[in-house]
Amino acid sequence: MARIKGATMTHKRRAKTLKLAKGYYGAKSKHFRMAKQAVMKSGNYAFAGRKQKKRDFRRLWITRINNAVRAQGMNYSTFMNGLKKLGIGLDRKMLSEMAINDPASFNALVAKVQKA
Repeated sequence: MARIKGATMTHKRRAKTLKLAKGYYGAKSKHFRMAKQAVMKSGNYAFAGRKQKKRDFRRLWITRINNAVRAQGMNYSTFMNGLKKLGIGLDRKMLSEMAINDPASFNALVAKVQKA
């Protein structure tokens, strides 16, 4: 029986890794061993970055809401507590969009919370 060698699959696997490392600086895009390390590390960074992005956006929305609410003489935590008590279920993303794009309705919402 003939001996089976794995050169084809090895070449495919290496080519795939080198393709993922395309555009990396220096030998990281040319040499398989360095490319493999760089691709593994970049995968970890990408995984962490997807989680970080959610945190960053939430922080941005909170900052925007806080600035808009402070202009009305209130603070963020009191505003959010008032919304919860009134049963208004708008999330932070929508509130921040309202604060930027539709200040009139946002101010009406703040006034409603202040009254309650």
